[in-house]
Amino acid sequence: QSIGCDDYLGSDKVIDKCGICGGDNTACKVVSGVFKHTLTNLGYHKIVEIPEGATKINITEMSKSNNYLALRSRSGRSIINGNWAIDRPGRYEGGGTMFTYKRPNEISSTAGESFLADGPTNEVLDVYMIHQQPNPGIHYEYIIPGENVISPQLLAHRRPGEPLNGQLGMPESTDQEDEDFHRETDTLSGQSAGTFPVIQPGRFPSHQPENQVPAVQPPRQNREHNWKQTGKTECTTTCGKGSQYPVFHCVNRITHEEVSESYCDSSTKPIPEEEACNLFPCPAFWDIGEWSECSKTCGLGMQHRQILCRQMYANRTLTVQQYRCHHLEKPETTSTCQLKICSEWQIRTEWTSCSVPCGVGQRTRDVKCVSNLGDVVDDEECNMKLRPNDIENCDMGPCAKSWFLTEWSDRCSAECGDGVRTRSVVCMTNHVSSLPLEGCGNNRPSETTPCNNGPCAGKVEWFAGGWTQCSTECGSGTQQREVVCVRKTEGNFDVLNPYECSYLEKPPSQQSCYLKPCGSKWFHTEWSTCSKSCEGGFRVREVRCLSDDMTTSTQCDPQLKPEEKEPCNTQDCIPEIDENCKDKYYNCNVVVQARLCVYTYYKTACCASCTRVANRQSGFLGRR
Repeated sequence: QSIGCDDYLGSDKVIDKCGICGGDNTACKVVSGVFKHTLTNLGYHKIVEIPEGATKINITEMSKSNNYLALRSRSGRSIINGNWAIDRPGRYEGGGTMFTYKRPNEISSTAGESFLADGPTNEVLDVYMIHQQPNPGIHYEYIIPGENVISPQLLAHRRPGEPLNGQLGMPESTDQEDEDFHRETDTLSGQSAGTFPVIQPGRFPSHQPENQVPAVQPPRQNREHNWKQTGKTECTTTCGKGSQYPVFHCVNRITHEEVSESYCDSSTKPIPEEEACNLFPCPAFWDIGEWSECSKTCGLGMQHRQILCRQMYANRTLTVQQYRCHHLEKPETTSTCQLKICSEWQIRTEWTSCSVPCGVGQRTRDVKCVSNLGDVVDDEECNMKLRPNDIENCDMGPCAKSWFLTEWSDRCSAECGDGVRTRSVVCMTNHVSSLPLEGCGNNRPSETTPCNNGPCAGKVEWFAGGWTQCSTECGSGTQQREVVCVRKTEGNFDVLNPYECSYLEKPPSQQSCYLKPCGSKWFHTEWSTCSKSCEGGFRVREVRCLSDDMTTSTQCDPQLKPEEKEPCNTQDCIPEIDENCKDKYYNCNVVVQARLCVYTYYKTACCASCTRVANRQSGFLGRR
């Protein structure tokens, strides 16, 4: 069977959160909260006060930050992270209890710092935050005793070893012990509400069943033997103040020879008292902290760690001046680090063509973030400040406009007499910047031209001939028919003046027609001005394939494409003869030889000779 916290075999009693055996959690109160104040000034800021008697203390930063928690007593003694010195994680004694200081250092961890202690505290403690960045929130929690006070009446009527409000009482004892017990009871009853009695482990014995026969005390021995200190226990530490206890043995009073302890009265055996030993301080040592996170997630960065000179004394580790560690080589406080090789930007394609044929458009290229293994990764893996542009504006020059024309239709609108041929005319943007065009303007080319297929024969009435073929083989065109005033004779028709039939309604002589969609056709602009006036130049025009809705198409027959360039003005250059330009003197050749034609007088007096020489020189320069 198991033993409960009351030391009874088979008991199921346990210690509650208030530290009371068999308690119901009502003898104490849980105090908790979150410190979320927004702080502006750097430095120490008080968060919460931990009262005397507090247990189960938990002070935790709600998320990781560059702030630090600090702890000090009400008397001003620093316990953790005081005087702007950051202690490494570990266990620190303060306020009568042991605090565990945790500071997760893993890069992937998001947990913040924490102080943990079981308590109870024997003095008031203050918790601070060393503020360096926005406060993520500090959660605090501790337990304080309730208002239950132990009454003397309850103490007087309890059985030996019976739990008192869940705590073990003191054993029945001698008269002197009873006096001491009631004195302590009076002290307890006089305590204010909220006092939390502390149970000393081992102070009270286990409960003994009432039917158990007390052990027979051995007869009192004679005084031939007594207790004698024969030595001391080994010191608990080799330096920095340890503790040891005297060792007592039973010896013969005459010979001082050690004998069995049964020869001495056990009730007179001295109680060993703790003695300090090895009070000299331990050698100082370098206390090496954990490495900080690498300053960069990729590439070469830096990491830091705290190096403190510390010394052990009285089971406490104290921070001391660094000169005490000068006999030791100081470890490095900074080091380079590299978590991985950084990814880099790569330009995968050249710039595309501009999105517009003229005017301002855009062009693009493919830019990817590539890891050191050659894999395409998210853009966040690369330095966004160094990302090459993947889109930019492009200027293709000003947009011009021009008239685009089809060839004349092959058919005349009239089978005989006067008719017309047609063509399509459209104004569109011109992509050839070399043509001197600024816009279509108002000089729209004609869409019809006259044609005549010979005379026709005709009676006095309006005579309408049959409709001609459509002026276009496809798309919109026109049909013509002859409408004349005739006089019908036997077998013949005499054509009269139209006024002879003016009293009659004249039938229409033209109508629109549409045979079928044209599909794609070649359109071209007018020829540009010839590049030279003589001796052979060239002229150009733009040719474009357009569909029925006048959009660019690729369905035209390449073999039917009109020429885009042709020669022009192939005749020789002939200087113009000015009848008024004559030599007034017979010796103008001397003027030419003396190069006097640059003067106005000689240029007029010997006009023919000076002009001839000037033309000859310009021709020579042109051939060069």
